[in-house]
Amino acid sequence: QVQVAESGGGLVQSGGSLRLSCVVSGRMFGVNDGAWYRQPPGKQRELVAEITRDRTKGDQTNYADSVKGRFTISRDNAKNTVFLEMNSLKPEDTAVYYCRVMLVILGERWGQGTQVTVSS
Repeated sequence: QVQVAESGGGLVQSGGSLRLSCVVSGRMFGVNDGAWYRQPPGKQRELVAEITRDRTKGDQTNYADSVKGRFTISRDNAKNTVFLEMNSLKPEDTAVYYCRVMLVILGERWGQGTQVTVSS
């Protein structure tokens, strides 16, 4: 059984920072790709950032336009963990943040989400 657990969410003032972590544990063969999505209140889930493994170029990252320059996605392969560093947070960043990973052989898994609330 594989578990995907997000942590690091909370309440922060506008302009503040948070660091989200997504830890993958259990019986598995490793993590290929990772991504963070978010779902603001009353809206659909959207991609925030993704990190994909390229065997020739190393990890490749991609960001939603709304977070470019403020958020950074990274990973620690030894700890099967994907991070999302969020700086200069805005009230419109308020959402439930979800981690999605693509596991070697086992495929896609999602976490349960962590709430991020940014006050103005």
